[in-house]
Amino acid sequence: MFIETLFTSPRLFFSKLLIVVFSVCVHEYCHALTAYKLGDPTPAEHGHLTLNPFKQMGMISLLMLCFFGIAWGQIPVNTQNLRGKHAPALTALAGPLANIGLSLIFSILIIAGTLNNINEFAHAMFIYGAIINMVLAIFNLLPVPDLDGWNILRTYWKKDLRTTPEFVKGIFIVMVMLLFVFFSEIYTAAQYAVRFFIDMLLFIGGFK
Repeated sequence: MFIETLFTSPRLFFSKLLIVVFSVCVHEYCHALTAYKLGDPTPAEHGHLTLNPFKQMGMISLLMLCFFGIAWGQIPVNTQNLRGKHAPALTALAGPLANIGLSLIFSILIIAGTLNNINEFAHAMFIYGAIINMVLAIFNLLPVPDLDGWNILRTYWKKDLRTTPEFVKGIFIVMVMLLFVFFSEIYTAAQYAVRFFIDMLLFIGGFK
């Protein structure tokens, strides 16, 4: 369990905790801000235009992160208030795009740290930040109920994709189980994506 890291390497535990919490909160904040800009005041009315993890994630998610390394966040959005046919998809896409942006920033820090001989621990955390943000982006883009990919699909798919709360809860449980099973595949895909970012940045910067 992730909590064991607290006793073996407290610095590693809190560093990873900080990166994940920040990344999830930025993800949710971008959902909230996009929804607000596109006409839905619901996230703002519920106090989600913030990076406060207790608001964006909640105590249960934070505890699950501390003990098992699993976290989530969720904001209320009323799609009926959104302006434009693409608005629901844009709102759903904002979170994963934020994580891709953070992954790119961490990739830049990896290169800068390498060029400036940054200490090994900081370099490892930059790598972790780049990869975990790409993991969040890939996972949330899966077309599974209650994930961003599903909400994007539902915006354009002509068939009725409405689901009951019970169905969504059941799918969410299955989704968590699948995450444990396929996490290594998602993580590997994220590593390849980060490697592409780094190679692209090195090429643009004339280092490769």
